[in-house]
Amino acid sequence: MTTDLDDFDHASHMREAFSLAHEAAARGDEPFGSVLVRDDAVIMRESNRINTEDDLRRHPELHLAYRACQGYDPEERAETVMYTSTEPCPMCAGGMRTAGLGRVVYSVSGEEVATFTGREPTVRSATILDGVTEVVGPVLNDEGRDVHREFDW
Repeated sequence: MTTDLDDFDHASHMREAFSLAHEAAARGDEPFGSVLVRDDAVIMRESNRINTEDDLRRHPELHLAYRACQGYDPEERAETVMYTSTEPCPMCAGGMRTAGLGRVVYSVSGEEVATFTGREPTVRSATILDGVTEVVGPVLNDEGRDVHREFDW
């Protein structure tokens, strides 16, 4: 039986990613959060920890991709969706490409984040994930942008 990724509860999963982004910000990290979903159930959660763990690699998307590779075979990973508060950066998208997740759904685009942070836009995740992982977004964009508006960039 093939999982229909379109049948997932996108709003609920995205709002959990927002909650994780708020938790990250409250702890002193940048406001990014992600959940990994299989069979429409959250199987893993991560929030940004680059400051509190003093580790540049602790972006939630990259860490979830790593954990997915540790816990699931390629066929299982292909049936997962990562919901993330913000479009994955090139580093995270590269890890996700290796993991071979079925889909990534984001709320706030990388171009929008660049506006909030004052940084230059980076390569879009869809370019890096092309042919491997479907990229969908923005989803619940107004709510996702609120996460960044509330953060003191």
